[in-house]
Amino acid sequence: MWNAIITAYLKNGDWMEVVEMFKGMLAVGVAFDEVTLVNVVTACGRIGDAKLGKWVAGYVDEKGLVRNRNLMTALIDMYAKCGELGKARRLFDRMQSRDVVAWSAMISGYTQAYQCREALALFSEMQLAEVEPNDVTMVSVLSACAVLGALETGKWVHSYIRRKRLPLTIILGTALVDFYAKYGCIEDAVEAFESMPVKNQWKGQGSIETLLIHAQRPVLSPQIHSCLVEEGRRHFDSMTQDYGIKPRVEHYGCIVDLLGRAGLIDEAYQFIRAMPIEPNTVIWRALLSSCAVHKNVEIGEEALKQIISLDPSHSGDYILLSNIYASVGQWKDAAMIRKEMKDRGIEKTPDSDHPQLRKIYQKVEEMIDRIKMAGYIPNTADVRLEVDEYEKEVSVSHHSEKLAIAFGLMKLDPGATIRLSKNLRVCTDCHSATKLISKVYNREIVVRDRNRFHYFKDGTCSCNDYW
Repeated sequence: MWNAIITAYLKNGDWMEVVEMFKGMLAVGVAFDEVTLVNVVTACGRIGDAKLGKWVAGYVDEKGLVRNRNLMTALIDMYAKCGELGKARRLFDRMQSRDVVAWSAMISGYTQAYQCREALALFSEMQLAEVEPNDVTMVSVLSACAVLGALETGKWVHSYIRRKRLPLTIILGTALVDFYAKYGCIEDAVEAFESMPVKNQWKGQGSIETLLIHAQRPVLSPQIHSCLVEEGRRHFDSMTQDYGIKPRVEHYGCIVDLLGRAGLIDEAYQFIRAMPIEPNTVIWRALLSSCAVHKNVEIGEEALKQIISLDPSHSGDYILLSNIYASVGQWKDAAMIRKEMKDRGIEKTPDSDHPQLRKIYQKVEEMIDRIKMAGYIPNTADVRLEVDEYEKEVSVSHHSEKLAIAFGLMKLDPGATIRLSKNLRVCTDCHSATKLISKVYNREIVVRDRNRFHYFKDGTCSCNDYW
C-alpha cells in the first residue's frame, strides 16, 4: 500500500511527497523493499536531496543490494543530478551488467554538469560495449555536441537516428532542432522540425519564426536576455503558485544568472544560500561569471571555494577569479591563484606547442592589420599584466580565439564557416574583433564560450553584444 501511494506520487512528479512518505514509513517502522528505494532515490535526484540519497546508498551497500540493476541505475542518476559525478561514475564502474538505462543515466549526468567531452567519450565506450542507445541517450549526446560545438558529431548522431529508425519523440526532435538552430543551420533545423510526428505547444506556435529567432541568438530565457529582473522573478514565483511546478536546479540557476547579470550579486548569493536544494557547480559558476563582470571580489572568492569543493579540476574557474583580482589591481592575489593552480597540477592548455604556430601568428598580424583598416581599436582594458600599452596590445591579439580564427582562415576553404569553442567567456576585445573579421573576410563564425553560442555574420553577433 505504501509503495502504491509512493509510486503514484512519483508518476505525478510530486517528488517531495515521495520523500515525506518514505520518512513516514521509517517513523512508524514499516518495512520497505527495493521498489520503494528505487522510487525514493529517483525523487532524491529530482529535488537534489543528496543527504537522503547517500543514506539509501549506504543501506544498499550494507544489505548487499548492489546486484539490483534498477536500484544501482537510480543511484547513479541521483548522484549525477546532485552534482556528485565522481560517486556516480564509481557506482557505474562497479556494475557487472549495464543496460541502456544505466549508460544513459551516466551520459546524461555528464551532459547536465557540462562535462560534455566526458559524455561523448562514454558514448563511444557504450558503442564499443555494443549497447544500443535509445532516444534518451541521443538527447544527451546531442546536447553535449551542442555545448562543445561538435557539429560533425551531431550530424553523425542525426544520421544514426535515421539509420536505426529511432522514434523522433518530442524531446529528441526538439534536441535536434535546438542543435541545428544553434549553428545557424536553419534548413536542417526546419527539416528536423517538420519530421517530428508530434509537436508540443512550444514547438507548434510560430514554428518557422521560432527557428529563425533561435538561430539568430542563443537559446536563453527572454527575461535573462533583456535583464527584466522583476518579470523573471514573477515567472519563477508563478511556477509554484499558479502551476504547482516545483523548481528544479536549472530553474534556480536561471534566477542566479538573471540577478548576477543585472549586477545584483549580493542578492544572487543570498538566493543561492536560501535554495531548498543543494546548488551545483553550474549555479556557482553562473555567480562567479557575474562576479567577474561586476568585479565583486568577496563573493567571487566564495563562489570559487564552493566550485572547488564540488569540482576542483577546471582551470577556467581559477582563471576567472584571477582576472577578478587583476581587474581591481590585486596583482599579488591574482598571482597567488595562478600558483595554486600550478600546485594542484591544474594548467591552462598552452598555445605554444602547435607545429604551425609561427604561421598562425603571422596570419593573426595580417588579420589584425586588416580589421584595423575597418575601424578596429584594440581594447586592452581586460589585459591582466603590468606592462606598457604596446605589450598589452600584443597580448590581446594573441588570445586563443584569435589564434583559432586565424588558423581557420588558413586551413578552411574560402567562405567556409569557422567554428570554435572555449571554456571561458569571450572577452570584449575578441568579441569586437570577431565581428569585424566576419565582415572583412566575409565569413560566418560560430564561437561557443562558457556562457553561450555567438553567431557572427556581416559584422554583427547574434547576442546583440549582450553576453
